[in-house]
Amino acid sequence: MRHGFPLDGKVCVLTGATGGIGQALARALAGAGCRLVLCGRKPEQLERLCATLPAQAVVATCSGSLTETSTQARLARCASEHAADVLINLAGVNQLQAFEHMSSTTLTQLVNTNLLLPMEVTRQLLPILQRRPTAMIANVGSVFGSIGHPGYVAYSASKFGLRGFSEALGRELADTPVRVVHISPRATQTTMNDGRARALNQRLGNREDPPEQVAQQILKAMQAGRSLTTLGWPERAFVFINQLLPAIVDKALNANLTTIKAAFPNPTPQEQTP
Repeated sequence: MRHGFPLDGKVCVLTGATGGIGQALARALAGAGCRLVLCGRKPEQLERLCATLPAQAVVATCSGSLTETSTQARLARCASEHAADVLINLAGVNQLQAFEHMSSTTLTQLVNTNLLLPMEVTRQLLPILQRRPTAMIANVGSVFGSIGHPGYVAYSASKFGLRGFSEALGRELADTPVRVVHISPRATQTTMNDGRARALNQRLGNREDPPEQVAQQILKAMQAGRSLTTLGWPERAFVFINQLLPAIVDKALNANLTTIKAAFPNPTPQEQTP
């Protein structure tokens, strides 16, 4: 049986590094003694982040969209050059919207970013990780990857997929030095949740954690090395109930369905067209 996973001295590749959780997690990892390969869309944001981190904590940066194969290739080269021990798939997108009014472009972008890109980045970096004495792939999902939620249909589907990917890959790599962990935060106070989403969380009484708290929880979950971790209470209980008795969660969400749908943005004329 595998035990904890010490992070001190490990080279960690972090995607989505310039987001709210990403910046906080970069600082938490640096504080734990990690050396970092940071990946984010905009070079100026990466530079500002690096300026807030301890000297020598960042060994490389890779700016650009991971939807571009050139960015993926540069990230893989950085990971290889610096003998990466850990890959953290954090980059993601979200949108509160009625599924029937979601555009094809948005749907494709959401599934690509939240599911297909982590899978592709993992595929490219896996040979590098397998050469290390011990290594880890940490996929950061969402509570909505265990509980399907109205208004987040495509997001939930992509995060359910990421959880399934993590579980299957972890079992496939059980006889290798690479362990796979999946970590599911609840709502977080970042720009990923727009004003409508945050107002809805307030009306429903859903807690939103500050990114610094989420980052520390992700760090602890990685150090523990458990294959599946859900962050927050009562969310952990809801996940358990949803798995055993989904009708209870159905009833709870149905009771708030009018409130939830009232938070959906009005569709544009293009979205209303069949």
